[in-house]
Amino acid sequence: MIGDPCGIGPEVVVKAWASGQLHALCRPVLIGSAAAVRRAIDQHSLDTRLRVIDAPERMLGRVGTIDIIDSGALDPADITPGADNLACGRATGTWLDEADSLARAGRLGATVMGPISSGAMEMAGVLDRVVQVRPGHSYLLLASGSLRVAHLTDHIALREVSGLITADLIESALRTLDDVLRQWGMASPRIAVAGFNPHAKGAEEDLHMTPGIRRARGAGIDVTGPVSPDTVFRQCIEGRFDIVLAMYHDQGHIAIKTAAFAGNVAVILGPPYPHVTVAHGTAYDIVGRGIADHSMIMNAIVTAGSLAAGHAFPTLH
Repeated sequence: MIGDPCGIGPEVVVKAWASGQLHALCRPVLIGSAAAVRRAIDQHSLDTRLRVIDAPERMLGRVGTIDIIDSGALDPADITPGADNLACGRATGTWLDEADSLARAGRLGATVMGPISSGAMEMAGVLDRVVQVRPGHSYLLLASGSLRVAHLTDHIALREVSGLITADLIESALRTLDDVLRQWGMASPRIAVAGFNPHAKGAEEDLHMTPGIRRARGAGIDVTGPVSPDTVFRQCIEGRFDIVLAMYHDQGHIAIKTAAFAGNVAVILGPPYPHVTVAHGTAYDIVGRGIADHSMIMNAIVTAGSLAAGHAFPTLH
């Protein structure tokens, strides 16, 4: 899905297509505004053909051709580059619904969400179309090279996190993580759990985390922890673990963004298919200037294709 058409989404997706690297890994198709994508192609003087289709089964899947499903959800006259508007927010919600419906029907193997504007979607009353991270139901996973981090909780005040850490939630998250990683092609996932307190020593670890980890280990999951949070992410980078389960937003995000900010990707665990997003916004201040970095959307598409094919996480650059 191209993201908000007023932002850099259309620009970065056409750059990714023009690289010629996607079609060797997957059969990519866009969902969104053909007018916005055509404008981006013209801005960058790309030798790329735009082809509007009404179903993913009609895609050609050829290098040099962008197949796009445009259901007519947006009047091109309503596109205001560099600024939020209600019409584009509403269209973004519609495109996300279309992508989800196609994926749930098995007509798409995975979905990628381009950079959206939460402000525009809130104006249109469709922000709920974005997959929400809810402990016990869905989880955020960030990947940057060999460092992969899933989050037990996400946008929750730190003072509230302690009360959410229970043995049941730890066990449930580990079972979900192990199951999904195996579905995606990781035969024997090695999971580490980051401690909540300094050196992983505290009531949360003793009363809740350790019992939850013990239960998961009893179910056959290869899990270690709780591990001191000041060393566990480095251990993952060095290959000791395949993924770390962090306890809260900044614990995982700081590690990922310090390891390598450019090119990292986000995956939402919850939908019954790989759902990948970029870790940046619409960048209204640089729309149309030709300088938008497409490495994140490129890596997101490559990751989605690899996970959908059961080839696990690809090596990204």
